[in-house]
Amino acid sequence: MMITTKGRNALKIMVDLAHHDGEGYIPLGDIAERQKESLKYLEASAAQLSSAGLVVSARGKSGGYKLARKPEEYTAAEILLSGEGSLAPVQCLDSGCANACTCMTLPLFKELDEVIMNFLNSKTLKDLIK
Repeated sequence: MMITTKGRNALKIMVDLAHHDGEGYIPLGDIAERQKESLKYLEASAAQLSSAGLVVSARGKSGGYKLARKPEEYTAAEILLSGEGSLAPVQCLDSGCANACTCMTLPLFKELDEVIMNFLNSKTLKDLIK
């Protein structure tokens, strides 16, 4: 499993918003500057976060993004999944495999997937801003 730029940027946006929670809508340009990331790349990740209902957006002069919930109500897993779509270590865990019944490595990858998801579900956004 390799987390892509989309997943990392989703996490960066959420951590930045959590740091500024309660300050109203935060312009994406401010986040891009603080995180030293391309605004264009962050726009795609912010749209995915918004579509997933993880952030609320507002347009206009005082627009931007803010968290839809409290930082402690988000897990690292759900944030990364909004950008990645899947965190499975091998594709066959998501799409199934014709050889699943006889695959000798499938149990290893299922266990690895469980360990990864348990770890990411144990970390909240609040944990990441401490």
